[in-house]
Amino acid sequence: MNSTDLDVSIRPQLPNRKDFRIGCIGSGFIMRDCHLVAYRDAGFNPAAIASRTFENAKAAAEQRGIAKVYAAWEELINDPEIEILDIAIPPDKQLEVVKKAVKQKHIQGILCQKPLAMNSREASEIVRLCEEAGIKLGVNSNMRYDQSIRALKALLDRGDLGLPVLATIEMRAIPHWQDFLHQYENVEILNMGIHHIDTFRYLFGNPLKITAVARRDPRTTFRHIDGISQYSFQYANELLATSLDDVWAWPGEGTEKDIYIKWRVVGLDGLAQGTIGWPSYPERQPSTIEYTTKTSPNKWHRPTWDEVWFPDAFQGTMAQLLRAVETDSEPEISGRDNLLTMAVVDGCYKSIAEGRTILFEEVASSFN
Repeated sequence: MNSTDLDVSIRPQLPNRKDFRIGCIGSGFIMRDCHLVAYRDAGFNPAAIASRTFENAKAAAEQRGIAKVYAAWEELINDPEIEILDIAIPPDKQLEVVKKAVKQKHIQGILCQKPLAMNSREASEIVRLCEEAGIKLGVNSNMRYDQSIRALKALLDRGDLGLPVLATIEMRAIPHWQDFLHQYENVEILNMGIHHIDTFRYLFGNPLKITAVARRDPRTTFRHIDGISQYSFQYANELLATSLDDVWAWPGEGTEKDIYIKWRVVGLDGLAQGTIGWPSYPERQPSTIEYTTKTSPNKWHRPTWDEVWFPDAFQGTMAQLLRAVETDSEPEISGRDNLLTMAVVDGCYKSIAEGRTILFEEVASSFN
């Protein structure tokens, strides 16, 4: 596979119709600086916005050119012109919004944040409500649209790396925008590690076994279980995929920062490795990939691109939902698929609590 092939592979397939009227709930960093920027760049149509605070919603609307601002999200979902609902609020609030949104006949699709809910029971309820209402449900698992991850997926699908043997992710990065996480005990795996868990599923499918360990991070002042986490998945073909996540990765003033996310996949016929660019935000730092393969021996390939995860990847997560509405098909990152990602998250916490390896079927059986 040459660099041109990968260049095509990283770009999302856009819907034919781009003017679906999108109602946006939330006006924080992710909505204001990622969703709305990406949607405008793609030619999508964010038509209305509401937030917990009217002043914040109004400011985001003025900054991003949104015509309608509502004082409450309940008013927004009652607007008969809204066709697509884009939710960017903390995960413990999403079920409440979905319960009311599914009663509105004009809403054809809903994009929820990840995690879909605080637990699998509530996530299953969201999926059930949308399926019964005939509403397409997508989940904003946006690491699937990071450019280096999509390039890696293309290499794997082509078989350029051969049978995968070992996959690793190492995260030393700080999610500075997520102050709301401080109210939860389940912190890292549910809210940040879930990106890596979903990515492993995107690349390799569902694991056979799940093993996780975690510790409280003493650099924080709030109660939590998993400030630093390591989780490993073994697959039926013996592939081992593991991630080490440190999301308060700086000792503090007086020391230098060393912030990064790296990944690597080794197969029988080649290897690929890369970096994720978003820790450099707001600097536009594209993710990277380099790979070497027996199909093109004795050299490294290093394709480059201008797109970045934040905000460009958010075009893909909305586009996959709009295409599903347009073609009456299942979203690429559907709520039903995301339940299996939530099951792996459950498996990680169960492994931590019980100090043992968990079979995936133990936590996924309730979704069958």
